[in-house]
Amino acid sequence: MGERGPGPVIIRRRLGKDLRALRDKAGVSMAEAADYVGIGKPTMSKIELGRQNIGLGNLRALLGLYAIDGDLFDELLSKGKQANQKDWWSSYGDTVPDWFRTYIGMESDADQILTYECEFIPGLLQTEDYTAVVRRAFRPDVEEGDPQRHAALRSARQRHLVGDDPPGFHAVINEAVLHRVVGSPAVMRAQLKHVMERAKLDHVRVQVLPFSAGAHPAMNGAFSILQFEEAALSTVYVEIEPGGLYPERAIDISRYRLVFNQIAELALDEAKSLALIGKLAKQL
Repeated sequence: MGERGPGPVIIRRRLGKDLRALRDKAGVSMAEAADYVGIGKPTMSKIELGRQNIGLGNLRALLGLYAIDGDLFDELLSKGKQANQKDWWSSYGDTVPDWFRTYIGMESDADQILTYECEFIPGLLQTEDYTAVVRRAFRPDVEEGDPQRHAALRSARQRHLVGDDPPGFHAVINEAVLHRVVGSPAVMRAQLKHVMERAKLDHVRVQVLPFSAGAHPAMNGAFSILQFEEAALSTVYVEIEPGGLYPERAIDISRYRLVFNQIAELALDEAKSLALIGKLAKQL
């Protein structure tokens, strides 16, 4: 996370892990803790997983239940206050579905992003025109917010990739994505050239998984891995219709890392990948 400092989503996840550890140490069941502060067990589970904020009153009550006081009490209460602050993307909240908010909040704080895409150009590499066409095709029955605000949010997300303290970004893109003309030849040509420009950045790696790779370990679909120096915060994001999954168990994250490493080995190296992308752009 470098000099940016953690955002509210990361702080919320840290607080959730702290509360889970303190509850276990105190010998209190999740049901007992939830009942003590007057919330449901599912809500308590979301709080401990860092997927939902906890009110400061309930936080104080839980810390009392777990016999926490002194400096640790103050530290955790401070985390609670920070976790309840608005994130940088909050002004675009009407354009972001609930299930994607955790991802956006973590994406901007990640130290490294690994992503495999089998249908689309990765979001952080998309042009505005490509994004607009994909959105209309992908969710024709849903209009969440102003399309211009969607574009503005995407641009804001992409600025993290070219800012002063960017994450490492490694994308493996299925060759089929490059052949599928989205919008028009002009839109697709501009998109492919944009990918090539971004790939010139030292912290950005782009590889193409060619048709010649045949069967491969990621045939179940696209996924992203958000990695942090604080390993316990790392997570996987798998987009499904109509939402997203966040496998967070260490065994799940390890499995997805293994899959990503395997497809990166099967993919063309960076030079050959960019040569293929450039060739396809010229053919449009």
